[in-house]
Amino acid sequence: MKIQLLGAAQTVTGSCFVVEAAGKRFAVDCGMHQGSAVIEKRNLNTKAYQAEKLDFILLTHAHIDHSGLLPRMVREGFTGPVYCTEPTVELLDIMLLDSAHIQEMEAEWANRKRARRGNDIVEALYTTEDAAKAAGLLKGVRYDEPFSPAPGVRVRFCDAGHILGSSFLELEVTEMGKETRLIFSGDLGRPNALIVNDPARPSLEADYLFLESTYGDRDHKNESTSRDELAEAIAHATANGQKTIIPAFAVERTQEVIYTLFLLHKDGKLPTGIPIYVDSPLAIKATEIFRKYPGYFDRATQDLLRKGEDPLTLPGLKYTLSAEESQAINRREGAAIVISASGMCNAGRIKHHLRHNLWRKGASIVFTGYQAVGTPGRKIVDGAESLTILGDEVKVAAKIYTIGGFSGHAGQSQMLDWVGAFCRPELKVFLVHGEERAQQPLAELLRQRYGLKVSIPAYLEEITLEPGKAPKLYMDDSVVAARKINWDLLLSETEGKLVQLRAGLSDVRQKSWDEQAEVREQMLDLNRRFLQLLSQL
Repeated sequence: MKIQLLGAAQTVTGSCFVVEAAGKRFAVDCGMHQGSAVIEKRNLNTKAYQAEKLDFILLTHAHIDHSGLLPRMVREGFTGPVYCTEPTVELLDIMLLDSAHIQEMEAEWANRKRARRGNDIVEALYTTEDAAKAAGLLKGVRYDEPFSPAPGVRVRFCDAGHILGSSFLELEVTEMGKETRLIFSGDLGRPNALIVNDPARPSLEADYLFLESTYGDRDHKNESTSRDELAEAIAHATANGQKTIIPAFAVERTQEVIYTLFLLHKDGKLPTGIPIYVDSPLAIKATEIFRKYPGYFDRATQDLLRKGEDPLTLPGLKYTLSAEESQAINRREGAAIVISASGMCNAGRIKHHLRHNLWRKGASIVFTGYQAVGTPGRKIVDGAESLTILGDEVKVAAKIYTIGGFSGHAGQSQMLDWVGAFCRPELKVFLVHGEERAQQPLAELLRQRYGLKVSIPAYLEEITLEPGKAPKLYMDDSVVAARKINWDLLLSETEGKLVQLRAGLSDVRQKSWDEQAEVREQMLDLNRRFLQLLSQL
C-alpha cells in the first residue's frame, strides 16, 4: 500500500491523501490549499493528483480545506463516486457552488488587471458548472455503517465531533491475504462543543493513524471563559459606540457563535437591543441545513429544542443576503455585532467590514478559529501594524481578541486522551494537518506517554506501508530541491538592487522637481511595503 500526501502536510490546509491499495487508487479528502500565495499555487498542481485515475474519494467533512478541489478533479477527468455523510452532501451542494463563484470572480478580476498590462488571461481554478457536476457525484452514508466502495476495501464513517456530519474514517484494506487497518482522523473536534456530539472513540485496532495536529502544541481555554471573553469584546465596542466584528467560517463556527450569543442573552450579558448581523449568504444557507438535521445535534441542544427554545435564534438577529444590505451595515452608526465570512479574512464580505472598522480604536475584532499562515487573519493575530485590504492600507487600531475556546479542533490534551483510549504499542502515527511547530511537541508527547512511533511527513512525500514492516517514506529529489530556500541569495539580490538605486539617484537629482517627486513617491511606497514585511517577521 502506498499513500502520498498532497496536502495537510506540515500545513493546516489542502487535506488530501491518495491511497494505492487493493488494486485501486482513491483519495481521503480533496481539499483546497488556502493561505499564502505560495501555498495556494499548489491548487494548480493537478498532475500530482492524476484525477482521471482516481476510482473514488472519501470525504471526512464539508470544509473547503477538505473538499474544495473536488470540482477541479472533475474538471481534470474524475468521474467516480464521492462518499460522505448525508449532512455533508447537503452542505457541499451550497459550499462548492459558492467556492466556484469565488474562483470565477477572482479570475475575472485578475484578467481585468492582466488585460491592462497586456498579459495573457488566466482561467478560473474551476467553474460553477464543474461544481455542479462534482455535487452530482456525492453519495451519502450513515455513521457506523460499514460499506465496501471496492473489493478489498472496507470503510466506516464515525462521528468526529468537528462540524455537522464530520467524520473520522476507519479503513480495512486486504491485499494478498494480508489486512492493513488505518484510521484517518479528519478534523477531530473538541469535547463539550456546542451543537455537535463529542468525538466518538474508534473501535478498530488500527495499525496506522493519520492524526490531525492543528493545536498539537497547546490546549484551549474552557468554554465558559471564552463566553465571558466574547461578552467582554462586545462590551468594549458597545461602550465606544463601535462594532464588534467576528470573522467566522460559514459552516459550524457561525452557528456556534450564534448559539453562544443566545446563551449570553439568556444570562443577561448582551447589551439590550443590540443588532446582530449574520452577513454571509453561505452561512445563512448553511444554518437552514443545520435545522434539517437535529438528529446530529448533541443531547443538550436537542433538549433545548424539545423545550421550544431555538439556540440559532435570538432578539436582534438579522440575516443579510444582498450586497446592498451588507453595505448598509457599515453606513449604520453605533454599536452592532457583525458575524461574517471568511473566517481567515481572505475572501468574502469580512474584508469590507475590516476595511471599515479595523482602524477604529473603539472597535473589537474577535477571532474564533485557526488562522493559517499567510492569511490576513493570521497577520492581524500576529500583531501586524497595518494591512492592505481591498487595495487600501488600513491601520490596525481596533482591539483584537483571539478566543481559542470556540475552536472546532481538539486541543493537545484532548487529542492525547482520544489516542490513549484506543492506541496499542504497535500503532504507528503520522501527524498531518498541522504546522511543524505544533506537530513536534505532540509527537514527543505521543512517544513519551504511549511509546508510539511517530512520523511527520512532508508535502508530496510518499509512504509505503507493509504489514509487519516499518513504514518507508520517500520524496523525489526534485521536490526536496524545490523546498530549499536560498535566503543568502535573496538577501544578496535585494542588497544589490539597493546599491543600484543609490547609484541611480545622482541622475534623478538632475531631473525636474515633479519628476523627482514621482520617484520619491515610488520609494515611499517601497518603504511602506518593506515595513509591512518587517512587521510580519
